[in-house]
Amino acid sequence: MKRLLLATALIAAPMLAHAADAPKIDPARLSAHIKVLSSDAFEGRGPATEGEKKAVGYIVDQMKAIGLSPAGDLQKDGKRAWTQNVPLGKFEIAGPVAASVTVGGEKQALTQGEQVAIRAAMTNVDSVSIKDAPLVFVGYGVKAPERNWDDFKGMDLKGKVLVVLINDPDFETGSGDFGGKAMTYYGRWTYKYEEAARQGAAGVLIVHETAPASYGWNTVKNSNTNTMFDIVRKEPAKSHPSMEAWIQRDVAADLFKKSGLDFDALKKQAQTRDFKPVVLKGATFSADFKVKHEVITSHNVAGRIVGTKFPNETIIYSGHWDHLGVGAPDARGDRIYNGAIDNADGIAALLELARAFKSQPAPQRSILFLAVTAEEKGLLGSEYYSANPLFPLATTVGDINIDALSAAGPAKDIGTSGDGKVDLQDMLVAKAKLHGRYFTPDPVPQAGHFYRSDHFPFAKRGVPAISIGSGNDLVKGGKEAGEKAEADYTEKRYHQPADEWSADWDLSGQAMDLGLVYEIGHDLANSRVWPQWQAGSEFKALRDKTAAQRK
Repeated sequence: MKRLLLATALIAAPMLAHAADAPKIDPARLSAHIKVLSSDAFEGRGPATEGEKKAVGYIVDQMKAIGLSPAGDLQKDGKRAWTQNVPLGKFEIAGPVAASVTVGGEKQALTQGEQVAIRAAMTNVDSVSIKDAPLVFVGYGVKAPERNWDDFKGMDLKGKVLVVLINDPDFETGSGDFGGKAMTYYGRWTYKYEEAARQGAAGVLIVHETAPASYGWNTVKNSNTNTMFDIVRKEPAKSHPSMEAWIQRDVAADLFKKSGLDFDALKKQAQTRDFKPVVLKGATFSADFKVKHEVITSHNVAGRIVGTKFPNETIIYSGHWDHLGVGAPDARGDRIYNGAIDNADGIAALLELARAFKSQPAPQRSILFLAVTAEEKGLLGSEYYSANPLFPLATTVGDINIDALSAAGPAKDIGTSGDGKVDLQDMLVAKAKLHGRYFTPDPVPQAGHFYRSDHFPFAKRGVPAISIGSGNDLVKGGKEAGEKAEADYTEKRYHQPADEWSADWDLSGQAMDLGLVYEIGHDLANSRVWPQWQAGSEFKALRDKTAAQRK
């Protein structure tokens, strides 16, 4: 309650002063941007493709027309470009993938994309060859000293292939050392790979299960058999094992059975602190594939409104322009992953928010509209910006990220990706209330959404950050209709070629949501308020270290 009262006190007065005159976001303009950006001509907006050139060109042209100032890399003449260069390692599997398991002398081939989804190696090698590597089940693959938790128990795992469960040990029971249903970073697949590399493993097979992963096999297949990208690393093997892959749950369970083990029983054991790694006796894994790798340059796009009074203090609106590009065909033979909802609508939102701000008197603080690359490859564009900020993070007021808003019409509620324990979220709660709406906490915190959007690289460096999510309690049809629409999108369109623009969409809900985030940004841009991380946040200490730089 104190948090909400604080947020209300911070924003209510300025909001009431200008709400009646606040510019309106036009759903038709949102739709027009989405239609262009997600058209087949943009080829799914893959980084380092013709689709990138078209997407970046479109965004820059729109920012120019709206009247923003370029805010990218500093050039030799002291002026700024419209883009920030983002060097990335690009990795592709070249040719067929040969993968198999051998149990008791019997070899079973595994089909890439069907039974396993093996990613292109990101360790700067030309090929991967794993021959008869022992398989070891390491539970959830977590080493968390602060929780007195170690799934590895000192076992030497060098040269072995680890079989790992997705999510946290608490997921099934809803209670325990990892905060219950809400996923921690230990539950994310990125962590599983990173820890396996620290353990010296040759490879990882993450067991896919829809509920703890929060998405189906199609999403895993389409995201992992595509071109991979990473930031350029001096020692990539410290972050990536040679092979990173997922395996179908039923295939894994059958493998355990043939090894004389009970998958479900071991999964239950893995939910306890006493769990010890289990060798799949008589079972080995082999894989052979070639890798093409190079360093490419992708781009973040940055447009800015310079503050009149405090130009060095920056509010960021972010969203990713990229999607999956051209990939495996779906049942219709469609190979273009258009990414209309994810996240052409986020870029449309950035552009129309910029238009709204430019229609008003210039703010006291600066506002940066940041369209980032390679979110689909691991939040790489926002990671690069956060590590190489165009404007100092210590005087960045906050980041409001926009990713995949609903096209199902207006909702009575609004949400965010995860509970960040941050004042920005409370400001959103209070702002929604003033508009007769309410806030719904992330209904599936176990999905780890907080770690899956472009606000996270800012958050982990201490910058207050949230990612906005549309509500599910629709004005027309209520929660039942909203949940049905979301489930339909997740099953049939998310990370699939069917994520396409539709003339039937009702984008008035997106416009309402953006009205709220406009008002939050307007209030912050014309005040001395510095949002904070609250007690219990893992990011609070980082932000506090730079407090002296904020007046």
